[in-house]
Amino acid sequence: QVQLVESGGGLVQAGGSLRLSCAASERTFSSYTMTWFRQAPGKEREFVAAISRSGGRLYYADSVKGRFTISRDNAKNTVYLQMNSLKPEDTAVYYCAAKYQVGPNYSLARVYDYWGQGTQVTVSS
Repeated sequence: QVQLVESGGGLVQAGGSLRLSCAASERTFSSYTMTWFRQAPGKEREFVAAISRSGGRLYYADSVKGRFTISRDNAKNTVYLQMNSLKPEDTAVYYCAAKYQVGPNYSLARVYDYWGQGTQVTVSS
C-alpha cells in the first residue's frame, strides 16, 4: 500500500503562487510515476501534470502549461507542484496519484492505484 498526503493548498489571489507537496509513505517511491489531478465542484477529475520515475519526463495539461511545474525529490519521497500565475479557474481540490507503471494513459484518473486525500486550492479574482 502506498499512502499519499498532500499539503500546501490555501487561498490566494489571482496572479499569485502556491506550492503543493505530496509526501509518500513508500520506501520504493522512486519506482512510481507521480501525477497531480484536480477536481472542481460539479466537474470531473482532470489531469494536471505528471512526472516520470526519475523525473526525466514531465507532462502538463494545456490549461496549466507555462504556469505550473511538477518536480520530485526521490530522496524525500515527495512530489511538488509549483503553481504560478494562478487563475480563478484553477480553484479545485488537488489530488496526488501514484502508479508503479503507467503507459500512454497517464492522464486518465482511472488508471491510478493510489490517491491522497486532496488539498483545497482557492483562487480569488
